[in-house]
Amino acid sequence: MLPMRSSHARLSPPDRADAAVLGGMGGGGGGGAAQPAGSGAEAGAGREARLIHLVRQDCGSCHGLRLSGGLGPPLTPRALSGKSGAYLEHVILHGIPGTAMPGWQGIVAPAEAAWIAGQLLDGFPQE
Repeated sequence: MLPMRSSHARLSPPDRADAAVLGGMGGGGGGGAAQPAGSGAEAGAGREARLIHLVRQDCGSCHGLRLSGGLGPPLTPRALSGKSGAYLEHVILHGIPGTAMPGWQGIVAPAEAAWIAGQLLDGFPQE
């Protein structure tokens, strides 16, 4: 992901209103495959749906609703080829200083950021 020009206004990080969209999604990074935090298949499916909505709407406001680019660069598998899941997870959680990309730490748990990164690399699901 290339840094955006610094002439763009810096967006403020997500706030508590954004947290409400996630329905109180909590942290908890377990081991194993990256999946949204939570317990049970039903909770996982609900969290996945909320994460998909968050990415499509909140991330899509800069990266395009189809994640094909806008103010921010595209988040398609082709555009992200060569980027590691760990790199994307770090960017999701901490943002990119000096650009409009905010960090989502505190809103998105590390396990959720890892799940989002994996989905972006594979082709992000539709809502």
